[in-house]
Amino acid sequence: MSAPSTSTVVRVPFTELQGLLQAIFQRHGCSERVARVLAYNCASAQRDGAHSHGVFRMPGYVSTLNSGWVDGQATPKVNDVAAGYVTVDAAGGFAQPALAVARELLVAKARNAGIAVLAIHNSHHFAALWPDVEPFAEEGLVALSVVNSMTCVVPHGARKPLFGTNPIAFAAPCAEHDPIVFDMATSAMAHGDVQIAARAGQQLPEGMGVDANGELTTDPLAILEGGALLPFGGHKGSALSMMVELLAAALTGGHFSWEFDWSGHPGAKTPWTGQLIIVIDPHKAEGERFAQRSRELVEQMQAVGLTRMPGERRYREREVAEEEGVAVTEQELQGLKELLG
Repeated sequence: MSAPSTSTVVRVPFTELQGLLQAIFQRHGCSERVARVLAYNCASAQRDGAHSHGVFRMPGYVSTLNSGWVDGQATPKVNDVAAGYVTVDAAGGFAQPALAVARELLVAKARNAGIAVLAIHNSHHFAALWPDVEPFAEEGLVALSVVNSMTCVVPHGARKPLFGTNPIAFAAPCAEHDPIVFDMATSAMAHGDVQIAARAGQQLPEGMGVDANGELTTDPLAILEGGALLPFGGHKGSALSMMVELLAAALTGGHFSWEFDWSGHPGAKTPWTGQLIIVIDPHKAEGERFAQRSRELVEQMQAVGLTRMPGERRYREREVAEEEGVAVTEQELQGLKELLG
């Protein structure tokens, strides 16, 4: 579901794509600081083949900014509240710039105490979650993050949607290997992938969602137009989604997935919720041995027949993009130029 459309694919240097996206963000009201962070995040998703969170998202970013729903000029306020705890009020802006301004303090606390928590509230998250955690693993740290979303998922056994897609992302260092990284929605499918399928006129696998009458459907439009997604794995995914609501909203002071109303802002797409990030310094217990143990685990997984590790496809896509440029379709590139005006 994450492949580009059937339009001709062209290759664009990463820095060129990032610069174009940054210019679009600034054109539509973001400060240079915010635009730079968001552009890097969006370009990275496109580079790594996560197309449902790449340039596909740009019209949604633009319509949201133009609606006045999110503050592209917001200055996050960082609060050092405890030895291993940092909070950030994102001031109605995006979550990634809030993480960026608190990151140095968060890492310092994790290095000092062995573990630290960053709680972001009053924030909008509209991107892939793995870019938030992968950089920590590149520094030898373990990171776990959760973020809740807008209501679009029916809890297992319920009749109406309540939760968001509520993803969980994890990253850990691995000796002589790319970091181990995964990013998964607790819904049966990411909302962006449903949108891509609808745009492409494709049907979904069974068990992804229900229509407006609560009946199972494989039609992505039926899910998007009054229907809802289902949690993955029935009651198990539903329980994890509930956990994300508690960690990302109740613990941070953010909104639950159902607690905001964007009806007064036509064009708004970004959920106004919260995000929690936990960072652990494994050196406090294991020194360099943790990364070695991670490698042993990877080798054993491969020995029993696993042919692709979590996140491995992204790394391979990244290698190709570094040599040949980032893959975008001519249609997508033209759309970006139109957004720039």
